[in-house]
Amino acid sequence: MTQQTSPVLQLRQAGASPRLSPMSVECRRGELLHIIGPNGAGKSTLLARAAGLLVGEGEVYLAGTPLSQYTAADLAVRRAYLAQQQPPLALMPVFQYWQRHQPPLAQEDAVEKVVHFLAERLMLTDKLARPLTQLSGGEWQRVRLVAALLQIWPTLNPHARLLLLDEPTNSLDVAQQVALDALLSELCRLGIAVVVCAHDLNHSAHHADRVWLLSEGALVAQGETAEVMLPEVLSPVFGVAFQRHVVDGRNWIITRSA
Repeated sequence: MTQQTSPVLQLRQAGASPRLSPMSVECRRGELLHIIGPNGAGKSTLLARAAGLLVGEGEVYLAGTPLSQYTAADLAVRRAYLAQQQPPLALMPVFQYWQRHQPPLAQEDAVEKVVHFLAERLMLTDKLARPLTQLSGGEWQRVRLVAALLQIWPTLNPHARLLLLDEPTNSLDVAQQVALDALLSELCRLGIAVVVCAHDLNHSAHHADRVWLLSEGALVAQGETAEVMLPEVLSPVFGVAFQRHVVDGRNWIITRSA
């Protein structure tokens, strides 16, 4: 549930020419925000700009401070970022990879408890000793998710403010997606702002607190989910005729039959 507090993430006329036009948007504490749009709309570019991995026009603020004023170490303590694709390049086992992502100064017993909790929820308890290069695509994605969550889990890291995820459900099955949804809801409840690049419109309609809609590198709509996830808003952007149906009290966006 969205908590009405000062913004955690602010973009003030921030862009990354030529892929992303300048835009001014914000995300607040405890908010689950989805970035949607067609392929090539600029979703990943926007997320990378928000993470401080791209430079460009304007300014991005994290907890009221420009990203340019953070050191890399300070930024890593305050936000975690999961890129869309990243092959496992190291031969280390899963547990060692997670050790590299645990917050500095976190108590060992507390880290062990959170690692066990996250591994159990994402069905990885039997993979801790497995080398990264011997994981399936879905296993590697879940290992990466645990690493990002561990980095900013609030009980371990009181400075954590923001989680940025680019297409996090790639290679996950239905049960694993449900488990991830529950973990993100828990993070938001604990006060972390979560920004997700998403491609499943109905998933966004059912889970996001707010939505940013991109088209050709520009922000074309933003607001509460119910205000953006409308056929008349989505159809011009995706070039598809949508219609909305209500089933069991939930709105579903489907393509209109010819």
